Amino acid sequence: MDNKTTKVVKELLSAKKNIVVIGHKNPDGDAIGSCVALSMFLTKKGHSSQVVMPNNFPDFLQWMPGSDAIIIHETQKEESSKAIAAADLIFTLDFNALDRTGDVQQPLEASNAKFIMIDHHQQPDDYTVATYSDVTMSSTCEMVYHFMDAMDGLDTLTPDICTLLYTGIMTDTGSFRFSSTSATTHRVIAHLIEQGADNSVIHESIYDTNTPDRLRLLGVALKNLEILPEYNTAYISLSQKDLDKNNFKKGDTEGFVNYALSVQGIIFAVIFIESKQDNIIKMSLRSKGDFSVNEVARKHYHGGGHTNAAGGKSDKSLTKTITEFISILPEYKEALTHVS
Repeated sequence: MDNKTTKVVKELLSAKKNIVVIGHKNPDGDAIGSCVALSMFLTKKGHSSQVVMPNNFPDFLQWMPGSDAIIIHETQKEESSKAIAAADLIFTLDFNALDRTGDVQQPLEASNAKFIMIDHHQQPDDYTVATYSDVTMSSTCEMVYHFMDAMDGLDTLTPDICTLLYTGIMTDTGSFRFSSTSATTHRVIAHLIEQGADNSVIHESIYDTNTPDRLRLLGVALKNLEILPEYNTAYISLSQKDLDKNNFKKGDTEGFVNYALSVQGIIFAVIFIESKQDNIIKMSLRSKGDFSVNEVARKHYHGGGHTNAAGGKSDKSLTKTITEFISILPEYKEALTHVS
C-alpha cells in the first residue's frame, strides 16, 4: 500500500468510527476470510465494525472464526440496510465494482459513508476515497495482512485472525500452486502459522469435507468433460438435472473446473453450470500462462476477474451457451496455441 493511501486511511481511522465491511455475492474463502479478519482488526483498534455479505456461503466455510456473526443481506435485509445507513466508513473487499454485491448495491449507493477498497482484481471502479488495489497479489487476505502492517497493527494478530487470513490465501491460490503465489506470500503464511494458524486443521476443514453427493456430482462432471485439442481447451457442463439428481448444495462445484485445466496440454478450461433459479448459466474460467480469461469473461460473458481465473454468466440455454463458446474459440486460436 503506497504512502499516500496509508496516510488517508490512517487519518480516517484516527477517531472511532462505525464501520461496515462488505464482500461480494456468493462469497468464497478469500472474501469471508478478508472481511472477518479486517473487522476483527478494526474492532481491536477501537472501532465498531460489522461484516455484511450479500448472500450465504457454502457449508465447508461455515466453520471459519467469526463467520456466525456475519449479517446476510438476502435473509436480513432490514438489519443489513440499517448497518450500512449508520456507517461512517465502508470497506469493500475482494471486489472492485458495486454491482458485484447484488441487492446490496442499492443501499450502498444510497449511503453517505466514505468507501475504502481492498482488492486484487483488474480494472477497479472509482467509488472510493482510498483504494488499495494490487492485481499481483495472491488474494485479498494477503492484502489485508499488508494493510494491517501499514496500519502498524501486526501486533494485533490473534489465532482467529491468522486462521481467517491463512484460509483465504490458501483457497485463492489453489493451496499455493497458482502463479500469484510469491515468496512474500510464503513469508506471510509462515508468520500466520507462527501466530496461531493451524495449517493442517485448516486444510482438513476445507478439503476433507466431501459428501457422497458431491463426489457423485464430480463423477458426472468428469463424465461430461469435453476436450477441444485444436484450441488446447477443455470444458465441463452440468445441467440443472445433474445438480438436482445429486442433491446439489452451494459450494459443491468448487474446484471442479481445475480438473479440466489439469488435463495434459490444456491451456483454457471452463465449467458451465445451469441455474434455473437465476435463469442463467454460471461460468468459471481458468487458464495457464499468459492467456487472459479476464478478457474473455469481460468481452463475452458479463464477467471478469484475473488473468488466470475469472467468472461470467450467460442468459442463453446451456446448449446455446456451449455452442456460442465453441464458436468464439477461433478468435483466440493463436493465443491458445502460442502461449508462453
